[in-house]
Amino acid sequence: MAEVGKGVNAGKLASNVQKRITRAQEKVLQKLGKADETKDTAFEEEVAKFNKQLADGTKLQKDLKAYMAAVKTMHECSKRLQDCLAEMYDPEWFGKEEVDSIAEDTDLLWQDFHQNLVDNALISMDTYLAQFPDIRARIAKRERKLVDFDSARHHFASIQKSKKKDEAKIAKAEEELGRAQKVFEEINYDLQEELPTLWDSRVGIYVNTFQSVAGLEEKFHRDMGKLNQNLSDIMTKLDEQRLRFWFGVFTLSVLCIFLLLVCICMCVLMWQSREGPPVSRPPRPASSQEVKQDNIINLLEDAVVPDINCSTQPQVRGQMTPSAAYISTLFLASSPFLYISSPSLISTFILCFHPKSDCYPSQQWDLDEEVKVLHDYGATDSDELDLKAGDIVYVLPFANPDEQDEGWVMGVKESHWLQNKNLLAKGVFPENFTQKL
Repeated sequence: MAEVGKGVNAGKLASNVQKRITRAQEKVLQKLGKADETKDTAFEEEVAKFNKQLADGTKLQKDLKAYMAAVKTMHECSKRLQDCLAEMYDPEWFGKEEVDSIAEDTDLLWQDFHQNLVDNALISMDTYLAQFPDIRARIAKRERKLVDFDSARHHFASIQKSKKKDEAKIAKAEEELGRAQKVFEEINYDLQEELPTLWDSRVGIYVNTFQSVAGLEEKFHRDMGKLNQNLSDIMTKLDEQRLRFWFGVFTLSVLCIFLLLVCICMCVLMWQSREGPPVSRPPRPASSQEVKQDNIINLLEDAVVPDINCSTQPQVRGQMTPSAAYISTLFLASSPFLYISSPSLISTFILCFHPKSDCYPSQQWDLDEEVKVLHDYGATDSDELDLKAGDIVYVLPFANPDEQDEGWVMGVKESHWLQNKNLLAKGVFPENFTQKL
């Protein structure tokens, strides 16, 4: 049996070699124009379309794999980025748990996207291209069988044309021709049916592939957009918290500086309002208006107040100037905020600079008066007040006591002070035109 098998194999091998030689000879004769070649233009067009379809499909498959590799790379980069954020995000910051959850959801979203691309695009593309190798092999086989058919046809024609006819050879050649023709036509018929169908199938595979990719991308980016929006909102709220914190620190600092300036202003005003030594000055020219002495009340007399020290309760001789009163009220209203930042500052002010205190070394502060105008007085100089009977005037100390004329005092009208809260309209007026309240 082994020897028979060897003989069969050897015979088949010899037959295949003979076929190759015969085909090579036939191709040479056809190229030299010494033998005609069977042509099928329609089939050649189908083969050309097949080759184009195979090239396009192979390129699409290659680009699709490259796209999926890029998706995988983006997934890895995104995961590293999310891990970095999770590591550096302090636990006490706003939205720590939400940030960790977003990182996990982002990772799962990338995984699902990659797997869906494999299932819905790459696998179908691989299945589509898997049929091309077999068809390409059958096309090549058809080409060989066509050469065999042409060779058998030419051999049969040459025997028929020979002068010495051998019926046995003619019959054998005719039989070989019929067998070659049958094999060729079977293969040719199947390919003629399959190639146009395969060509039309490319539309469906392109539609399904790109619809799948587009749909998966649209869903992926929509879901990813929601996660990114949530992350952006968390970052915005975290930044708002930071800004609120620094704004609070800045506001508190500005408030402390402002209140410190208020304290300084109060100290300056209190210093200016302290009692100075008595100085005699020539009286101003007498007013042209006659004033009866029995209706004039001298308001220059002040109540005697004992010295105040830090260990005793102070006794008030009068009122503060409107400026000092306004600033003092502002200070006292704001003192809780100032005390938060500098308790020693407010304590120092209360003990040493308050207008009712006598702790400042060897100084007795003059407190302002409030008087009512008894008679009209028309100002005769730019530094004098124009008064009407019934006006209320706040009496102010002179910045320089040497400038005060006897019988004249400095003040600001109550109406101006209540409206403007400043001393821009202060001026001097005759004291005997007024009555102390």
